[in-house]
Amino acid sequence: MAPEPSTAPALPKARTGISGFDDVTYGGLPEGRPSLVCGAAGCGKTLFAITFLVNGATLFDEPGVFMSFEERAEDLAANVASLGYDLDKLVSDRKIAIDHVRVERGEIEESGEYDLDGLFIRLAYAVESIGAKRVVLDTIETLFAGLTDAAVLRSELRRLFGWLKERELTAVITGERGDGHLTRQGLEEYVSDCVILLDNRVEDQITTRRLRVVKYRGSAHGTNEYPFLIDEQGISVLPVTSADLDYGASSDVLSSGIDGLDAMLAPGGFFRGSSILISGVAGTGKTTISSHLLDAACRRGERCMAFVFEESGAQICRNARSVGLDLQPHIDSGLLRFEAARPSLYGLEMHLARMNRDIQTFEPTIVAIDPVSALRGPVTELQATLLRMVDMLKSRGITAVFTSLRTDGTFDQAGDLGLSSMMDAWIKLQDVDANGERTRTLYVIKARGMSHSNQVREFQMSASGVRLVDAYVGPAGVLTGTARVVQEAEEQAALLRRRQDSERRRREVLRRRQSLERQIAELRASLDLADEEEQVILSEDELRESLLNQERTTIAGRRGAAE
Repeated sequence: MAPEPSTAPALPKARTGISGFDDVTYGGLPEGRPSLVCGAAGCGKTLFAITFLVNGATLFDEPGVFMSFEERAEDLAANVASLGYDLDKLVSDRKIAIDHVRVERGEIEESGEYDLDGLFIRLAYAVESIGAKRVVLDTIETLFAGLTDAAVLRSELRRLFGWLKERELTAVITGERGDGHLTRQGLEEYVSDCVILLDNRVEDQITTRRLRVVKYRGSAHGTNEYPFLIDEQGISVLPVTSADLDYGASSDVLSSGIDGLDAMLAPGGFFRGSSILISGVAGTGKTTISSHLLDAACRRGERCMAFVFEESGAQICRNARSVGLDLQPHIDSGLLRFEAARPSLYGLEMHLARMNRDIQTFEPTIVAIDPVSALRGPVTELQATLLRMVDMLKSRGITAVFTSLRTDGTFDQAGDLGLSSMMDAWIKLQDVDANGERTRTLYVIKARGMSHSNQVREFQMSASGVRLVDAYVGPAGVLTGTARVVQEAEEQAALLRRRQDSERRRREVLRRRQSLERQIAELRASLDLADEEEQVILSEDELRESLLNQERTTIAGRRGAAE
C-alpha cells in the first residue's frame, strides 16, 4: 500500500529560477530566511547570488537589494552583462537596488563597542525604497575583515541574521571557504537556515564545478554533489537525485531510415524512447547509421540534437552527403542541432550538465551521442556518468542513439563499462577481412520487446545510400563481399548448367516421343490399310457369293421350267 501523503504544512520556499537547483532543493531557498552560499574564490558565489536576485525581479516579481562589500555597482553590472543581465535597466526600473559599501582595513580603527546599526539603517532604506523581498550580501568576510574581537563578531553575525529574519527577507549571504570550516568565521553555517557549498575542482587538468546542499532546515533536499555549469547562458545544475526506474515505455515505432535495418526488426523500426547502441571498430559506419536515424526523424518533423566529440557538425554533414544524405536543410530549418566539443574540454559531470541544459532548452525527441567511448575518466565515474546519461534521456522519453568504438571485433561485453546491458537495442558492426578485401557486416545483437533477425547482413555504403544485403550462407560458410559475389556467380552458372541439361533432356525426350508417335502413326496407317484391304476382300467375296447364289437360283428356275 502506498504511504499516505503528509498533512504537515510545507516550508514556504522562494524559487531561484536557476535551472536544476530548484529541483535539488525541492522548490528553492527558504522564503523569508537567510541562506549561506560559500566556497573558495572563483567557484561562482557572486554569480549565484546575482542570478537569484535577477530571476526574482524578472520572473517572480520580487524586487531585490544587492549589497556589495567588494565590487562597485558599475563593475558588477559589467561582469554579468555577458550573461544577458542588464542591471542598469533593472535598477532604473526599481526592480533591483545595488549598494556598494566600501570597507578598507586600513581605515578601520576599533574604538568602543562595534555594531551593525549603520548597516541595518542603510540596508533598511534600500529595501523600503523598492519594496524588496530578496537581499544579497556579498561577501560577509569583507564586512568583518577589520574586527579582531571574536565575541563581538559572533554577536553581530547573529544580529544580522536575526534582523533579516525579522523582516522576512529571503537573503543570500556569500562567504569564503575557511580552514576546517565552511566559512572563515565558522559561525555563518550554524546560524543560516540553508547552506549551499560550491566547489571548483581540478582533476587531470580538467575543471569541474560541483554544488552540494550541506543543510536545509525544515525541508528535504538532494544530498549528493551535483555538477553545475557557468557559461554565457548563466548557471545550470544537473538535478540527478536518484536512479528510479519509473519512466514510461512507448509502443510507437520509429524508422531507422534504412529499409534493410527496419526489415530486420519485426515492428519495422525501434521503439520511441528506447536507447540504441551502435558499436564497431573504426570505419564500420557507426556515424552513418546514426545520421540516417537523425535524418529520418527530421523528415518526420521532429527535433534532433547530436553531441559529437570527434568531428564538427559541418564535417558530419559533408561526410553524410557521400552516402546520399543532406543534413544541412534540417539544420537551417532548426530541426537539427549539433553540439561539438572535445572530450578533454570538460570533466565528465560538466559534459553531463551541458547536455542536460541544452536538452532542456532545445527539447529534442532524438539525441545522438557520437561517440560515447570518447569520454575519458576513472572507470567508476564513467559508469556513473553513462548511467545518469541514460536515465536523464529515458526520463524525458527521448530516443537515444549511442555510438561506441570497439577496438576488437568480438561480441564480448567486457570493456564497454556495462553500456550494452543498459541499452534496449544493440547494433553491432564488424569488418570481415577475406580474399584481400574488407567487408562491413551488421548484426542485431538485441532488441528488447520485439523479435528481430539473428542473421548477418552485409552493410554497403555508396553514393546512392546505404543498403543491407543478405550474406551467403551455405556449405562454404558465411561469405560476404567479392567472395559472396563469386559464390553467387558460381551458383548462377551451376543453375544455368542444370537448366541447360534439363532443357537438353527435355528436347531429347520430345524427339523420342515424336519418333515414337511417327512410328505409331505409320503402324496405324498400315493397320488401317490392312483393314481396308480386308474389307475389300470381304466385299469381293460377298459379291461373288451373291452372284453364285443368283446363278444357282437362275439355273434352278430353268430346270424347273424344263420339267
